[in-house]
Amino acid sequence: MAAVTTGVLGGAFDPPHVGHVALARTGSARFGLERLLVRVVAQPGHKDVTTAPEVRLALAQLAFASVGGAEVDLDPFARTVDSLEALDLEDPVFLVGADEFADFLTWKEPDRVLSLARLGVATRPGVDRTELDPVLARLARPDRVTVFELQPHPVASTEIRRRVAAGESIEGLVPGEVEREIRRLGIYATGARPEGGGMLGTNPSERTSPT
Repeated sequence: MAAVTTGVLGGAFDPPHVGHVALARTGSARFGLERLLVRVVAQPGHKDVTTAPEVRLALAQLAFASVGGAEVDLDPFARTVDSLEALDLEDPVFLVGADEFADFLTWKEPDRVLSLARLGVATRPGVDRTELDPVLARLARPDRVTVFELQPHPVASTEIRRRVAAGESIEGLVPGEVEREIRRLGIYATGARPEGGGMLGTNPSERTSPT
């Protein structure tokens, strides 16, 4: 029996937005993924997250519900290499954006990450891919990295949180179900407390993949 082609997409998803969903869909199509494990990192090692993991998990489950083969779970590991070690998948594809890949050498054991998973690096059409060459040149297995194009979605979780706190619209920036749940729970509003606990605030970091 042929092995199932599995992808992994990790991040804080605080909140998940249309760019995350586009990456999931485009990456799944590009690599013929039959499963996509969306990993909501409970305590990311590269940023402070004050939104309760259970709240971010619920939002991510809504956001990725329309992506075929997506399975959304909490990731107890702060670093990608530890998460991949625990998952023990057969040659999965780990999806990241080009901005995240630019920092790949700062991740914990980047070459070990590449031994556990191929990288699918999403970049905007027209971007000069030679910008990625300095990172590729320092990897033991650059052949394990595939770059593919993703239509740009100019949206960031930081801006979404700011807009909610200011009482501004986030229509079109997040899936409709996510917007409704954010409004229902009152999260990201100034002084709001989500059902999972923890005062919410603005997170200055915006990377969508754990290191």
